[in-house]
Amino acid sequence: MDRIEAMRTFITVADEGSFTRAAERLSISPQLVSKYVGQLERQLGARLLNRTTRKVHLTEAGARYCQRAQQLLDELDELDSQVSDMQTQAQGLLRISAPVSFSTRHLAPLLCAFQQANPAVGIDLQLSDRKVDIVDEGFDVTLRIGRLKSSSLVAKRIAPVRLVLCASPDYLARYGTPTHPEQLSEHHYLRYSYLESDPSLALSSWLRESSSNLVSNNGDVLVQAALQGAGIVMQPTFICGPAVAEGKLKVVLPEFEPEPMGLYAVYAHRQLMASKVRSFIDFVSDYFDDVPYWDRFE
Repeated sequence: MDRIEAMRTFITVADEGSFTRAAERLSISPQLVSKYVGQLERQLGARLLNRTTRKVHLTEAGARYCQRAQQLLDELDELDSQVSDMQTQAQGLLRISAPVSFSTRHLAPLLCAFQQANPAVGIDLQLSDRKVDIVDEGFDVTLRIGRLKSSSLVAKRIAPVRLVLCASPDYLARYGTPTHPEQLSEHHYLRYSYLESDPSLALSSWLRESSSNLVSNNGDVLVQAALQGAGIVMQPTFICGPAVAEGKLKVVLPEFEPEPMGLYAVYAHRQLMASKVRSFIDFVSDYFDDVPYWDRFE
């Protein structure tokens, strides 16, 4: 028996005072109305209606059950409506995981613009450069930078991410400007912990042979060290671009620049996606141009 349908049928009979009128209102047969009410009474072990040839009346148990059942069905309808609204209207708390350096430099204006367009959406932003588990850790969407491997998750490319080798003019004046990757072994290289693990990075073998007195898992630290003349660094232009534009860092070996990585929005499912997630994916997809603003330094 469909318990919810039986409850609705019983309440309709109570409202109409008749199995026949209840059947007409519900667009079902009187026999099915009687069947639903009979099954509900048997399951409860109590008579809910006293039946006569012309009318039905609620018993004491029926009156109490009818009142409470109506409240429960109203609450259920309200819950259904709220969930449905969340699928059609962007609202609720959006939990986002994103990389540290990119977020601190570029994400705040995007999030503010998104919330202006979607004021019913709250945002919980957690910054981490590790690969989070979206489902297990309860995130709605994560922003990731790299070359993503195939998985059960859905990834949408948001913007290209250029990597450049650069150093301060003072460092290059002291140690010379390399003209071929083989010469990198003669230089001080400021090593980013996660980068050379990418086998698709063409410069990986030469970079691994370079001496590294400074290793860090944070690109901002390495770029600041490069500005102090500590060595050559490879970092995304969303970090080092402003310093290059101001002449504080100079790009080296531009002809060997790696293929761009990507900034991706990663989420769990395409189907039945909550409107807050769908709205954010659509918004962030349109936010950056094919040439992001941080690459307009040349």
